[in-house]
Amino acid sequence: MFLEFFESKGHLAMKSFSLVPHNDNSLLLINSGMAPLKPYFTGQEIPPRNRMTTCQKCIRTGDIENVGKTARHGTFFEMLGNFSFGDYFKTEAIQWSWEFLTEVVGLEADRLYPSIYLEDDEAFEIWNKVIGIAPERIFRLGKEDNFWEHGAGPCGPCSEIYYDRGEKYGCGEAGCTVGCECDRYMEVWNNVFTQFENDGHGNYVELKQKNIDTGMGLERLAVVVQEVDSIFDIDTVKALLNRVAELAHTEYKKDINVDVSLRLITDHVRSCTFMISDGIMPSNEGRGYVLRRLLRRAARHGRLLGIEGKFLADLSQTVIELSKDGYPELEEKNAMILKVLVQEEDKFNKTIDQGLAILSDLEDDMRSRNETVLTGNEAFKLYDTYGFPLDLTLEILEEKNFGVDKEGFKAAMQKQRETARNARKTSNYMGADVTVYQSIDPTLSTEFVGYQNLICTSAITALTAETELVEALTDGEIGTIITSQTVFYGTMGGQQGDVGSIVSENGEFKVEDTIHLQGGKIGHVGKMVKGMFQTGDEVTLKVSEKNRQNIGKNHSATHLLQKALRVVLGNHVEQAGSLVEGDRLRFDFTHFSALTPEDIKNVENLVNEKIKSSLPVNTEVMTLEDAKKSGAMALFGEKYGDSVRVVKMGDFSTELCGGTHIENTSAIGNFKILSEAGIAAGVRRIEALTGDGLMHYYEETERELHEAAKTAKTTPSSLTSKIESLLEEIKALHSENEKLKSKLAKDSLGNVMDQVKEVNGVKVLVTKVMDVDMNGLRTLGDQLKDKLGESVIVIASIQGDKVNLMASVTDDAQKKGAHAGNLLKAIAALVDGGGGGRPNMAQAGGKNPAGVDECLAKAVEVVNEQLN
Repeated sequence: MFLEFFESKGHLAMKSFSLVPHNDNSLLLINSGMAPLKPYFTGQEIPPRNRMTTCQKCIRTGDIENVGKTARHGTFFEMLGNFSFGDYFKTEAIQWSWEFLTEVVGLEADRLYPSIYLEDDEAFEIWNKVIGIAPERIFRLGKEDNFWEHGAGPCGPCSEIYYDRGEKYGCGEAGCTVGCECDRYMEVWNNVFTQFENDGHGNYVELKQKNIDTGMGLERLAVVVQEVDSIFDIDTVKALLNRVAELAHTEYKKDINVDVSLRLITDHVRSCTFMISDGIMPSNEGRGYVLRRLLRRAARHGRLLGIEGKFLADLSQTVIELSKDGYPELEEKNAMILKVLVQEEDKFNKTIDQGLAILSDLEDDMRSRNETVLTGNEAFKLYDTYGFPLDLTLEILEEKNFGVDKEGFKAAMQKQRETARNARKTSNYMGADVTVYQSIDPTLSTEFVGYQNLICTSAITALTAETELVEALTDGEIGTIITSQTVFYGTMGGQQGDVGSIVSENGEFKVEDTIHLQGGKIGHVGKMVKGMFQTGDEVTLKVSEKNRQNIGKNHSATHLLQKALRVVLGNHVEQAGSLVEGDRLRFDFTHFSALTPEDIKNVENLVNEKIKSSLPVNTEVMTLEDAKKSGAMALFGEKYGDSVRVVKMGDFSTELCGGTHIENTSAIGNFKILSEAGIAAGVRRIEALTGDGLMHYYEETERELHEAAKTAKTTPSSLTSKIESLLEEIKALHSENEKLKSKLAKDSLGNVMDQVKEVNGVKVLVTKVMDVDMNGLRTLGDQLKDKLGESVIVIASIQGDKVNLMASVTDDAQKKGAHAGNLLKAIAALVDGGGGGRPNMAQAGGKNPAGVDECLAKAVEVVNEQLN
């Protein structure tokens, strides 16, 4: 209804953008309807239409600790929005919001109350004179409530609309009205009037292009229309909550604590399902950490409810069924979503058991120190490393009369947040440093004509030096050239940009990289090697044919590789990133265990088989719907327009792809996997070579083989047997060397039996030797232990400016109190060292040979104390 209403008002309806922000470092996740549209608000890009409307999936985790505890907090929601980029302003925005709520949705006008920013008289006049709302029903609120700004950048006043849900939701106070913290007056609409520019220091100037950004939570409006208590009671969300209750063999609204867990699991599973569908994978940082945290909170509350076994994938299937019509990517990525959830829940089940064991050890430590409060750092480590929420730690410890330093926990949490915040660039509104490219006229764009051609003629539309727009580039200068047309492919989708040259009668420019800029511009980055170019010049653009061909071979090979991985490993394999260059390719994919040598061989063989089959590589532009019907694979989390390019290799591989390719798979030559490794949880990486890159690899390998054979004084064919022979020789020499070292150590020790003393029935030997390494000390200790029987042995060795300490304690001596680790801890500082170990054996190192005698004297004291 919302989208159709605003389409009738001339708005372009767009599908939801991915939850992963594009070119915006200020956000981990898309958290509002306007967030993906920032470049249109700033004027850095020209929007497809000056009026747009969306239903945007969003995630906000600022109130994550309250999710479940209240009936209104959630992390996932859908935001309905209508946007104007320099087109209509306050009058239309207010009129249409009122028209939609009263005439289309049918809400009673006398239950709706507008609010405005306290200084916004213009908005007051519209509500009062145009809409006809009585002055006493229009509420003026302060900057905190009704002024939208985000540091430096566009900002402005807001006008919200509240719905009176009735006295039963009120607090009962006499002054209860709009702005009260109770649940009676619910905000259902927020018009943001972006009319100022904030310089970051509280100075505001009027924007030339004023914008409208409307936010209206779909779930909130559903609460009002369906006349239910909360977002967890609306039909779609309740269907999922009922499934959670069914798995837990319980009912909603029978037990407060049970309700908390039911709501939390319901919300978090929705968030996780949508996040994974957009290509986010669990990890220990960034948005992957947000996903992992939500998953683990949900899994933990499942345990509290007594749900047996893994259950997140089951619930996710319900989310997919409920939402797949509006978000078809959920159905497309079904197998992957469920696989990630099963793996992550399994991993958490193991870590939570590990965490419980560690918490038990911490309890024992507190008892031994007669302490009753767990430190904040230890509680945070349990939370951060083992996914143990603070409330779980509190709950377990309270049962045993222990407490937790909550303030210390908060301080550790704050420190981590600050570290994460500092690691993320947030220099301005878009969260990225402003570059020279933001100064280019946003109406300029570049047409790519390089799929079939490697040469074209075009006019220069803009020139930049490294830090500023310029009218000319001269000999030796580094800069960027933008033209109206180009044959140079810009870096995108993992494919490295083209290199080559731009020439005219007036000069020559070496293109070292090609990049995509905002607003559909393509930048040729490089250096003027001679002459001069000026804006408006006609130039000839020439792509390096050899480099383009090599990139094409590697790019086509990645398509064959992806399909081969799905054939060999299963359909859960999805592309998670790639890099295609002229000399190599790298392919990241979702899979949950290392590939076996047999897997790698099978994948490699299948790719090479398809190369030898000389499959034709055909490309076709079609609608996204037709592309999906043809079986084309889409990139994980990628957003596509209505028209897409489909690359088909025989009947083997069909993918959506905007990159450049060869015309027949036979041109690839051969394919070789160099390595396969894990790079993140559930993500593997393959590095491989084709064509010229593979030939260079074989040539280099052959050169190294001959070099190694030459060094070993043999031939390449005899190198293996020669190495085996040398290893046998080294083994024999090593054995002989160890015997000599043992003899020298014994000789250095001399006759020490007269140094042996007896303490409480235990023989004690404390002595020093010269130039014996740690291995030698351990060997000496074993020999002396055999000789002395029940004993404590401490030996110090001086090796140049280093000291080695070793302590050995027999079982009987341990029973009488001797402890090798504690002994060395007590004496190592006297030689400026440190170390320790087990009760029966310990070693330490030091840097002060002058302290050895004092150290050994102290050892005698400590042994006497331990044994008495």
